[in-house]
Amino acid sequence: MKMAASQGGVGAVTALQGQHYPNVPHWNPGVMQHQQPLHTARSLDRALEDAVCSGILNVSGRKLRDYPGLNYDLTDTTQADLSKNRFGEIPPEVCMFAPLESLNLYHNCIKMIPEAIINLQMLTYLNISRNQLSVLPTFLFSLPLRVLVVSNNKLVSVPDDIGKAKDLMELDISCNEIQVLPAQMGRLFALRELNIRRNCLQVLPDELSDLPLIRLDFSCNKITEIPPSYRKLSHLQHIILDNNPIQSPPAQVCLKGKIHIFKYLNMQACRQDKKPDSLDLSTLGKRCLVHQLTDSSRQEYSSTDPSFTMRRKMEHLREEMEQVRLLRQNLESRLKVLLPDDVGAALMDGVILCHLANHIRPRSVASIHVPSPAVPKLSMAKCRRNVENFLDACKKLGVPQDKLCLPHHILEERGLVKVGVTVQALLDLSSLKATQLSTM
Repeated sequence: MKMAASQGGVGAVTALQGQHYPNVPHWNPGVMQHQQPLHTARSLDRALEDAVCSGILNVSGRKLRDYPGLNYDLTDTTQADLSKNRFGEIPPEVCMFAPLESLNLYHNCIKMIPEAIINLQMLTYLNISRNQLSVLPTFLFSLPLRVLVVSNNKLVSVPDDIGKAKDLMELDISCNEIQVLPAQMGRLFALRELNIRRNCLQVLPDELSDLPLIRLDFSCNKITEIPPSYRKLSHLQHIILDNNPIQSPPAQVCLKGKIHIFKYLNMQACRQDKKPDSLDLSTLGKRCLVHQLTDSSRQEYSSTDPSFTMRRKMEHLREEMEQVRLLRQNLESRLKVLLPDDVGAALMDGVILCHLANHIRPRSVASIHVPSPAVPKLSMAKCRRNVENFLDACKKLGVPQDKLCLPHHILEERGLVKVGVTVQALLDLSSLKATQLSTM
């Protein structure tokens, strides 16, 4: 028996699946309406008594506001169904069920997940859909969850720590208000089913293409493009994409199904590989591209050496544009900001870079000069001070000298590639230290 879509979304496989609760009362048309409260009270007591013996607690659909099992020893419970009640919080008593493997809290009034839930270190299935959650706490992902259903809540984001849920096989975050999926979801290497339908997503992250997904539902969003990298989803059997303003692939391709979609994505990937050869040289004069070139590349482009062919120039340009794209991705994913098209202009005052250093290690840059409504643009002296403070912080944090850019690379927007090398080295140090701590 599969869980109904209204209780956790399409494709979610409940850990309670197949369980039979012989003592749960069924509605009997022959019972008088005035006798119903007495019947419910008796059946609740009986359900609790049976839970003591069986380890399976089912108090679903009883309009409960308070935990009913205070007079019973239910600490050996392995499966608990508290769905369709009126709980305003997860009962603290339930968080003490150490052997609990499955918890169904569908359709209550829960607004937050308490930290005490980390006591449930056997929990592999959690359904907390159709509640009033606005955030998912980071400690939730320290549990050995295989199925997580949080559809029909008020979530606006997914925390980066979701990448720690290494055992997660099914994730349903549909029917929320999520605008961006974190790149860290690409670390969910056990994930088989992902339901992100009916959110506010505009972009699908490339990182999802590394997952062994069998089912992907991103219908009812604002997606305009399926990334060509999704052609690598070799295990995918079901892709649901209706009710999106998708332009690539075109609608006529999407209507033909998965095989045609993947053929189109393969063609797009091939075209992108060839794209640098067909770049119009006039675009090199545009400010957004000029700012992405190093000093050395400027000299190379002005060289009159006939052996330096146009193809080589285009390949070099493509490599540098890729490095700038990586720089943008690193900054946006770490600081949760959206940079403008002209990355160089956004970085030249040093503010974003100083915030990055403080993100890696708090107080690395003790003082940051920032614009204000009264003075929306910093003076060159303050910009230089920010940049120098950032580079000093990089040195103290251990960035090698040969990977440090120079102040003019940032202040004069003359070496974004070298800035990208510095930022990458800084992030690599952070990852290395985190890995060392986790192995201690």
